[in-house]
Amino acid sequence: MTTATTKRQQSGDPLISVDDVTFGYGEVPVLESVSIDVDPGSFVGLVGPNGSGKSTLLDLMLGLRRPDEGTVSLFGEPAHKFDAGERIGYVAQDATKAARDMPITVREVVEMGRYPRRLFGRFSAADRQAIEDALEQVGITDLASRRVGRLSGGQRQRVFIARALASEADLLALDEPTVGVDAESREEFYGLIHDLNATGLTVILIEHDIGVVTTHATDVACLDRQLFFDGDPEEFVETDALSQAYGKDQHILQHDHE
Repeated sequence: MTTATTKRQQSGDPLISVDDVTFGYGEVPVLESVSIDVDPGSFVGLVGPNGSGKSTLLDLMLGLRRPDEGTVSLFGEPAHKFDAGERIGYVAQDATKAARDMPITVREVVEMGRYPRRLFGRFSAADRQAIEDALEQVGITDLASRRVGRLSGGQRQRVFIARALASEADLLALDEPTVGVDAESREEFYGLIHDLNATGLTVILIEHDIGVVTTHATDVACLDRQLFFDGDPEEFVETDALSQAYGKDQHILQHDHE
């Protein structure tokens, strides 16, 4: 089977580079002097308490917002000018909740991932193959004709991942993707993301479950307005970054994962 992930090539340059970025809503600072690189093929977990600036940082990385100070580059270009949206698969907060009201099928959602690539408004044989490959890769071929609104939360998440794979995305950005999803589906979902990352797909994940991040991510960034840690997950659990960012209640954010 030929898939988008088998075609990815890695380079030595960061896929995303955030350099000394400060951002605020009005006069309220959300991020201060944050610098972080995301390397091709990495799996970066963004952690921090509520209101710490995680979603804002992801928006800046994807060019959805512009920094007040500092610079952000995406695929070597200023992030806010980047327009090759098919290279990015983005699953926002509450995506599965919104999908409950979508009166379209699984296949139709996945087909959306090919819209930027199709010519003359028609799907080519390559487009159709990419759609089939994406459905198969996330294990939802048998659900292709089902209405998205009739799926479970875990199944809907797979639909959005398939849409990103159909577009041959190089970057998958997930903002708390499993909110409201049951524990078993969460484990299966993150197993899927782990496997996709192993094929070369770069992943950025915002997640409150520290156990998920330290289990699957190759890099952890811990922030609360400022960046307290950026590096290896094993080193992260040995530092005081959690207590710096979360205070004395950080233990409630850690869960055991087999």
